[in-house]
This record gives sequence, structure tokens and C-alpha cells, in this order.
Amino acid sequence: MEAKAKATYVRMSPRKVQVVLDLIRNQPADKAMAILQYTPRAACTPVSKVLKSAMANAENNFNMDVSRLYVAYAHVAPGPILKRIQPRAQGRAYRINKRTSHITLVLREIED
Repeated sequence: MEAKAKATYVRMSPRKVQVVLDLIRNQPADKAMAILQYTPRAACTPVSKVLKSAMANAENNFNMDVSRLYVAYAHVAPGPILKRIQPRAQGRAYRINKRTSHITLVLREIED
């Protein structure tokens, strides 16, 4: 049995989110939450929200024991890019890409 949670259109680059997901992959859920709480990265906030949501889904929808959960699958996919223009010297225009992410977490119970 597995519990899923997804956050879509998070206004953060997938490259920055991937660093945080690598820290919590295959960790117990409570340890992953502690790692996210004490890691000084901006991506920890949306990832911790997704992790809390997945833990709540596991407990409420599937009657799973929260103390036996671990992060089985952590994935980030690029979302749509918001394209903006920055004016530069001599009438030129530079493009600024504001990237978005889709974060997916899957929790499973530890097998005995």
C-alpha cells in the first residue's frame, strides 16, 4: 500500500527542488521531516508541505501507521515556464525564464 501527494506549479526551479529531494529519498518519514526542518534551503518549505500531505493521506485514507512510513519515491518534474523580458542596454531585451515544478512524493510502510 502506498500514499501519494503532489504539488503542481510550484514557483521554484526543479533543479533547486531536486537537491532537497535527494536528501530525503529512502528515509523514514519522521526523519525526512526533521531533515527538511533543519536544512537551510528555500525548497524545503514546499517539499515539507507535500510530505505532510502524504503522511495525512496515508493515515486518513489508507489507515497506515505513520511511524512505519518511509519516502519510497520522490520526483520533481518541470512545469510550464513563465517567460519574462528584462530590458537591457541599446534597446536589447534579455529573456528571463521563471521556472515551475511539479513535486511528487510516495510513502510506503516498512515491510517486516
